[in-house]
Amino acid sequence: MLVPEEEVLRRLPQVDALARDPAIESLLARIGRGFGVHLLRETLDELRGELRSGALDPAALALRLAGLPAELERRAAVMQEPSLRSVINASGVVVHTNLGRALLSPAALRAVVRAGGAFSNLEFDLEAGERGSRLVHLERALGALFPGSAGLAVNNNAAVMLLALNTLARGREVVVSRGELVEIGGSFRIPEILERSGAVLREVGTTNRTRLDDYARAIHPGTGALLKVHPSNYRILGFTEETALAELAGLARERGLPLLMDQGSGNLLDLGRFGVGEPPVASLLGDGADLVLFSGDKLLGGPQAGLAVGSPSIVAEMRRNPLSRALRLDKMSIAALEATLLEYVRGTALAEVPVLRMIAADADTIAARAARVAARIRAALPPPAEIEELPSGSVVGGGAWPLGRLPTTVVAVRRTGLGAASIERRLRAQVPPIIARVEDARVLLDLRTVLVDEEAALIAGIVAALAAG
Repeated sequence: MLVPEEEVLRRLPQVDALARDPAIESLLARIGRGFGVHLLRETLDELRGELRSGALDPAALALRLAGLPAELERRAAVMQEPSLRSVINASGVVVHTNLGRALLSPAALRAVVRAGGAFSNLEFDLEAGERGSRLVHLERALGALFPGSAGLAVNNNAAVMLLALNTLARGREVVVSRGELVEIGGSFRIPEILERSGAVLREVGTTNRTRLDDYARAIHPGTGALLKVHPSNYRILGFTEETALAELAGLARERGLPLLMDQGSGNLLDLGRFGVGEPPVASLLGDGADLVLFSGDKLLGGPQAGLAVGSPSIVAEMRRNPLSRALRLDKMSIAALEATLLEYVRGTALAEVPVLRMIAADADTIAARAARVAARIRAALPPPAEIEELPSGSVVGGGAWPLGRLPTTVVAVRRTGLGAASIERRLRAQVPPIIARVEDARVLLDLRTVLVDEEAALIAGIVAALAAG
């Protein structure tokens, strides 16, 4: 005979009664009564749901209630651990969006600590003794890097595009090639950003071919700007044609229109010698762009930010736009961005900015590291574990140089009776979690994106994952 649901639920004690249990009362005194009662209610709600579904019988309920103090202790420990955790990136993706993108340089980290741990002159002019602008802290570095240009920064590249389009073309048309209407991270699309800015999209050309004449024919008195988008995260191959930025700049000047260039990746250096063909910001300004828009946390190697560099009059107009306040950077991001830009000013970026250091890492050096790591794992793990070093390719990531590969050597791990998916899952369960990639039924670990001081934890995590029963 089925027991009515109401009768089943009556077997659950009330919160107040449980809170008077000596073991639970002692726990509440240690972790805080409000927090503890919240966990208690949450646990009882789960038990109630299991009772209603029939997943919990009276005997099992009695066991669960007997173990309630230990369960609450475990939940309290989990709740008080930070959700945002450090991981070891052994994927070989240098700018990994899901893993937080760029690592900050030591100077940038020190700047963040200073900005967060003390009062600062964020918006205070020390000379005049009155309110100032937070953007002034970036002017010195941007002025040195881009002479004759002005710059500003907001909270990401989509935001700086929104601000630029809203400032220059609200209620007017923006002419852009159909082949450049890209989707960026998080399902944000260029047409949607255009729409939200108040500008009107005017598509020209076709997906694979857009000529200068296509832009010229689209311009009319209601045109507000021309926009070119660098295809950072895709390539169209085969029968293609693209209008060069310098050509488009000539047309923009002739028609008296601003030309915006969304460079995206934030590359400030010529990285061609390392196999990365992303155009530097300065070269795009040199080709005639009035404003170049780019990210701070990709190849630039700084915090999340969106920067605009170019025409001083356009930048001044963007600063006056009320949207700039809604999109502004916080003090710690400004501190980290300034410190990162100063690495470029000093000429130390390749050595000090982790993203650039990983891209520039010598293939032979990575191979030597892989051999060292593989040897230590083999020494700790006899068969059935199989550890080998294989030639492979790292990727830049973050939407930059999508077809390019940086030569590397990976440590490939296998174990008889344990599939690659299981090993990958076990690596993610380590402390710290290890993020690898799976190819050809092997788990691959790329030392290019593993910091030298993470090697010991990487080896220990791999050994634990492969040795576990």
